[in-house]
Amino acid sequence: MGSIISQFCDFFEKIWQLIFEGKEKRLLMVGLNASGKTAILYQLKLGDAVSTISTIGFNVETIRHKNVRFNIWDVGGDQKIRPLWRHYYQGTDGLIFVIDGTDRDRIGEANDELHKIFDSEDMKEIPLLIFANKQDLPGAMRVSEIVERLNLYGIKNREWYAQGSCAIRGEGLFEGLEWLGSIFKAQRKKLLLEAYRRKN
Repeated sequence: MGSIISQFCDFFEKIWQLIFEGKEKRLLMVGLNASGKTAILYQLKLGDAVSTISTIGFNVETIRHKNVRFNIWDVGGDQKIRPLWRHYYQGTDGLIFVIDGTDRDRIGEANDELHKIFDSEDMKEIPLLIFANKQDLPGAMRVSEIVERLNLYGIKNREWYAQGSCAIRGEGLFEGLEWLGSIFKAQRKKLLLEAYRRKN
């Protein structure tokens, strides 16, 4: 019995090192312009609010949280830039979609853009984290309302989670990353178990 356990542990360790040691998780963060994506990125990176202008192109930072390294790509959300989002899909491990909780007029537009992403073959089954941002402002839509307006309950074959956030104060941001971390951990366990079963 002890020999079997020892063999399993050795196998587990080798697979772990081969697949995951030092590997970053690549996250794509998009959303309509002025939703707060860049403010979120630098609050996570620097722990402080920074003044930002509308992103033309992208920003990228690596953030370590609870032994997971997240390589986060923040891509501009201006209408003319959105067709370029697809060039960032390949190799993405997780999607962060940021919603301006105060922008009721464009929630339908945000919904359309989100579901366009779902249609891409490169983004099928990629876990989705919604940041319902600007929750500190008067009149902001509650998370439950945003979930309903984005038709998230109709999503199939994709893990998703909606987290209220305030980029300026840093509220809800690491909670969102923790959810993504838990999803990646579950994926890791599934892969290791499948590899072990194939071996035996």
